[in-house]
Amino acid sequence: MQLTDLNWPVVQALSQDIPVVFPIAALEQHGRHLPLFTDSLLLGEIIRRAAERLQNRVLFAPLMWLGNSDHHLDFSGTLSAAPRTYLDLLGGLFENALGHGFRRLVFINGHGGNDVPGKQAIFEVRQRHRQRTDLLLLFATYWNLGAKPHLIDRSLIQQQMGHACEWETSMILRLAPQLVGETKEPLPVEFGKPFEPATRAWITREHTEPGHIGYPHLATPEKGETLFRVFTEDVIGLLERVSAWDGKTWH
Repeated sequence: MQLTDLNWPVVQALSQDIPVVFPIAALEQHGRHLPLFTDSLLLGEIIRRAAERLQNRVLFAPLMWLGNSDHHLDFSGTLSAAPRTYLDLLGGLFENALGHGFRRLVFINGHGGNDVPGKQAIFEVRQRHRQRTDLLLLFATYWNLGAKPHLIDRSLIQQQMGHACEWETSMILRLAPQLVGETKEPLPVEFGKPFEPATRAWITREHTEPGHIGYPHLATPEKGETLFRVFTEDVIGLLERVSAWDGKTWH
């Protein structure tokens, strides 16, 4: 179900145990060959496919296209909510849903920069409602749900999500090829290991001059379809687990 298509009495009559999904993405630079709206386009397609399968078992809010993209602001066109602002925005969305009585709330994320504030947001909301025992508050980035696409399609070289990379470029080639620029020209930008296992604070231009990270020259629409299929299955699997939760157990 799409929240945008319902009126308030219908929403009020829904089970309070229905999972409510908030898709969150971004509008930011994606190298010289992909559109600024890449993250939102990709997550939107995954959510569309998932919603088609799940039907009325899950309530989907509209995709939030504004993300935390401060690290990309050196590249023209990027729009960003600053980290604290974004954290409060996400927390406010969950508080709204809790105020309407819903108890199983899920952020499905499609942008790496949303990861830290998103996890902090659900942590803060849970602490504000720490006396309740009936809440399930989740944050999940679709490419981190366990899938290993390179084991399903052996032609995939990357083993992790980059930026405007083999994975993202392949998916946009599958979804909206008319928006893709020259993909054979960008040279690979290696992922590197920036002081791992420590986490380094970074801005994008420290890592990449053209804006991409990974191997966009290897992208194909066929790989893109594999990635969409695998990631959609992961999202559906998570939401089915949320639906099946008994409302009290830890696992």
